[in-house]
Amino acid sequence: MTERRGILASYDYLDSAVEAIEALRQAGFKRKEIRAFAPVPEHQLEHAMGYRQSPVRVFAFTGALTGTATGFALAMFTSMDWPLVTGGKPIVSIPAFVVIGFELTILFGALATVLGFFINAGLPKWKSRVIYDPEFSSGRFGVYVSASQDRLERAREILVAQEPAEVREDSEGWGHA
Repeated sequence: MTERRGILASYDYLDSAVEAIEALRQAGFKRKEIRAFAPVPEHQLEHAMGYRQSPVRVFAFTGALTGTATGFALAMFTSMDWPLVTGGKPIVSIPAFVVIGFELTILFGALATVLGFFINAGLPKWKSRVIYDPEFSSGRFGVYVSASQDRLERAREILVAQEPAEVREDSEGWGHA
């Protein structure tokens, strides 16, 4: 396996960072090789990185449907296993099962949402990333590129073309999990 290194470029302007990311993506760098840093959430950076709508909502919906089905199935099988005729109602009476169905909908939906968040965020990260500059919290925008040594020079050219305030090369391998 080739050794991977990284370059961190710090920009004063959002447009420069966005253009650098777009140029990196056009040059064939994948989203997982690029990290963007900003003092506040910026939709332009998300768009340049190629993020779409979050798939966590699919986890929540699937969990909720599973919870509903589990709640009704649990109540129905329980009432069929221990049939108690109450007030002349049928053994399987749907209105009585709505409460447990609703509760398991909420429970399974919440658990699936948390699970989806952890899966999509790639958590837990067992090795910390120490690629950070305190300037990213006070107004600068950062772009970090992780690549093999032969592609790193192309990444440096692209980052420098957007006139960064500072460029630092990774010599310790600090950007790799």
